[in-house]
Amino acid sequence: MVSIFKTPHSYTGENIVEINCHGSVYIQQEIIQLFLRNGVRNANAGEFTLRAFLNGKMDLSQAEAVADLIESDSKASHQIALQQMRGGFATEIQNLRQELLNFASLIELELDFAEEDVEFADRTQFTNLVTKIATVLKQLIDSFAIGNVMKNGIPIAIVGEPNVGKSTLLNALLNEERAIVSDIAGTTRDAIEDELIINGINFRFIDTAGIRETSDIIENIGIKKTYENIEKAQLVLLLLDGSLLDLRLLDERHKTVLSLQEKYPNKKILTIINKVDLLTEEQIQHLKLNIQHSILISSKEKTGINQLKEELTKLANIGSLSNNQTIVSNSRHFEALNNALISIKEVQIGIENNISSDLFATDIRNALHHLGLISGEVTTEDLLGNIFANFCIGK
Repeated sequence: MVSIFKTPHSYTGENIVEINCHGSVYIQQEIIQLFLRNGVRNANAGEFTLRAFLNGKMDLSQAEAVADLIESDSKASHQIALQQMRGGFATEIQNLRQELLNFASLIELELDFAEEDVEFADRTQFTNLVTKIATVLKQLIDSFAIGNVMKNGIPIAIVGEPNVGKSTLLNALLNEERAIVSDIAGTTRDAIEDELIINGINFRFIDTAGIRETSDIIENIGIKKTYENIEKAQLVLLLLDGSLLDLRLLDERHKTVLSLQEKYPNKKILTIINKVDLLTEEQIQHLKLNIQHSILISSKEKTGINQLKEELTKLANIGSLSNNQTIVSNSRHFEALNNALISIKEVQIGIENNISSDLFATDIRNALHHLGLISGEVTTEDLLGNIFANFCIGK
């Protein structure tokens, strides 16, 4: 079946012919070979989306969202890419840039009449605009912390002493034998990582080496990596062996692990008590009373795993995705926004110190430049080449 899309009502804005055929690879290849023999060439990676951008069908941030949408592997990352592709982020940046551009034109006009010492731009309005732009830029920059993990997965480190059941927990969460489980302490000497989508959110679980004092050089390297993974993780699952916990409070053996809460006061640490299948009902109730804000599970019997998954989605903190707030997930946009904010802050300093407009006009131009890089109003061949080289053929 051959479909014809006439300009400008097509993906690229050009006249396009689309062919649909049966799924046979042989038939597909025969059709492609027929066209190649008649002078047609294969499209370059991302060529159709590049043409759509060049023909004004979408701006550069929307074009990048096409690739993110194709690569999205969870509901959350799909939602972020869809929001960006629909143009919410593009419109916000475009409006900010246009407002700043209007005032920049007046500032440039003042420079042309510098000898007359006149002011065309109302300084109060300009101050309010710059403050507003700085606030919006800061909000967008802050949203990258959420957007980046939603796009690439939320890193979660599973930590604890040897033999508390970290590898068994990873296997229980993934519902497969991903990590080696043994009664021998120190089996896990390197981090084992795998991903799991829970309620539309992609989590990256990292099973780490057990924390303890040891003379084993290789094991110590693994323990060092454990601390490195804790630094990188957005959430830490602190696993304790319920069968070794003293009923009065905690066994002395767990002081090393519990010190993590003092070492990382700003880190989200969720305490999980494992091996409750080895405890009596009286012991379980006592633990619930004495260790607040903890989840009791049995990785071996897979009890409490669903409760843990529910808690993880709550701690993921993605509420902002449900109210159409713009979320930045692209590192190129993040860098451009940071640079734009630096320039805007320089403008604010200039206004506060009542310096001549010609001295902060350069900072205004820099801010406009960095905002333009996001939407594609400022581009270079290298920039476009780097972006579209990552696209797949046919998009």
